[in-house]
Amino acid sequence: MNALAATNRNFRRAARILGLDSKIERSLLIPFREIKVECTIPKDDGTLVSYVGFRIQHDNARGPMKGGIRYHPELKIKKKNERNIQLKKSSLKKKIKKKSYKLLSLVTFSSHGKIHLLSLVMLWGCCRYLQVDPDEVNALAQLMTWKTAVADIPYGGAKGGIGCNPRDLSVSELERLTRVFTQKIHDLIGIQRDVPAPDMGTNSQTMAWILDEYSKFHGHSPAVVTGKPLDLGGSLGREAATGVGVIFATEALFAEYGKSISDMKFVIQGFGNVGTWAAKSIYERGGKVIAVSDISGAIRNPNGIDVNALLKHKEGNGLLGDFSGADVMDPNELLVHECDVLIPCALGGVLNKENASDVKAKFIIEAANHPTDPEADDILSKKGVIILPDIYANAGGVTVSYFEWVQNIQGFMWDEEKVNRELKKYMTKAFRNIKAMCQIHNCDLRMGAFTLGVNRVARATLLRGWEAYLVGEYHIENHIVISSPSFLRVSNSSFFRNRSTPATAMNKSVLQNKLFIWSTTPTPVKLSTR
Repeated sequence: MNALAATNRNFRRAARILGLDSKIERSLLIPFREIKVECTIPKDDGTLVSYVGFRIQHDNARGPMKGGIRYHPELKIKKKNERNIQLKKSSLKKKIKKKSYKLLSLVTFSSHGKIHLLSLVMLWGCCRYLQVDPDEVNALAQLMTWKTAVADIPYGGAKGGIGCNPRDLSVSELERLTRVFTQKIHDLIGIQRDVPAPDMGTNSQTMAWILDEYSKFHGHSPAVVTGKPLDLGGSLGREAATGVGVIFATEALFAEYGKSISDMKFVIQGFGNVGTWAAKSIYERGGKVIAVSDISGAIRNPNGIDVNALLKHKEGNGLLGDFSGADVMDPNELLVHECDVLIPCALGGVLNKENASDVKAKFIIEAANHPTDPEADDILSKKGVIILPDIYANAGGVTVSYFEWVQNIQGFMWDEEKVNRELKKYMTKAFRNIKAMCQIHNCDLRMGAFTLGVNRVARATLLRGWEAYLVGEYHIENHIVISSPSFLRVSNSSFFRNRSTPATAMNKSVLQNKLFIWSTTPTPVKLSTR
């Protein structure tokens, strides 16, 4: 099951638990906007190369959309259900002169009516057709919507990037590509619209280029991206935020079970930014990291790895296998290694039905996005393994991105101590809310997180009146809303019993905590008892 199918499955399960009407369910599932643009740049040797850039904006009911921009070659996959314009090579040769370049932009219409801009780059009569499959990015954009809602920060979800291999491009080529991409989407992102951040294959320098190019059109706008260099308005603590947030989430979980990090043995898959900061935080708290892996291999030490020494070794461009403080192990055995806590920090889908039954960890902290397939989820749950879901566990990064955005808007910067203090507060509060949903709906932590996030987005959607054209009775978290073109009936709220109150006089606290509205009628909305 791919990432999108798994995400949709979890969403639909949460929707059923909440009792969402099918119309609301479809509305929340479909992305708000899908953007696809052609980005042609001259390479350092003068040749023209074209790439497809894209941005999927999933939902903005709770605020500006938020999500990373990734540069990765695996994003170039076929697009389903599209009536593409087919051109034969023989006809292309007639359209261009020998030894010349020409770019044709073609618009194709998908079966569901959305317009996509595709590109054909012809070099000496040959055609290069670039496409991007939005499925994985669609899933990640949707996850960002629920993740920001779980963390209770005022954002929606988005995701995007360019189908390219950044390792094959020079720094100047990456800069040109980033600037062209920004030129194509600058009117669709913005401080109060869509705020990008770094992701796979991008970094703070990429954000600096986006900021500079965007500012050429809209004036100096440091809050248009997060994850920036400190000198351009970045936040202290942002680099470590996801990894540190993972540990704050783990501490909140352990407090529920009366356990401590210092008593646990950890295995970490993925020793990049998230994995290194998580390992460092565990080591500082007295926990034992007994095995780690990255793209170069895996190592283990049953007595605990000296994380500081390993980080110093890595900073010198050393491979894990060359580290003297641990033994080399088979990377395929890492996920099933004997430990108390397994933290996947790398790719999605690493825990599947083939290896789930062999996992020995008692706790799994999902620092990566979608590391556990639904089939593995079922197997692990039956074994009694406690899984802290990704839409909560790795929310530290987007939470501190929110702090950076707030600092940029205020023009007042926080010290790192305040950033970490606020991050811990947000992560702890989010876990309490997830546990409350688990108790209300008698579900596991994943469904507790999904029901929390989906319910908050559904509430915002209804309160903003975006679905007035749907008439019927809708149930969300034990509140019933009956919508019609002219009036609303709201039950289960003592504020509205035996009285009729104009919409303009509604109590804000009631709106926030109890009332769900579904109307955008031009006439004043009247509320009556049921």
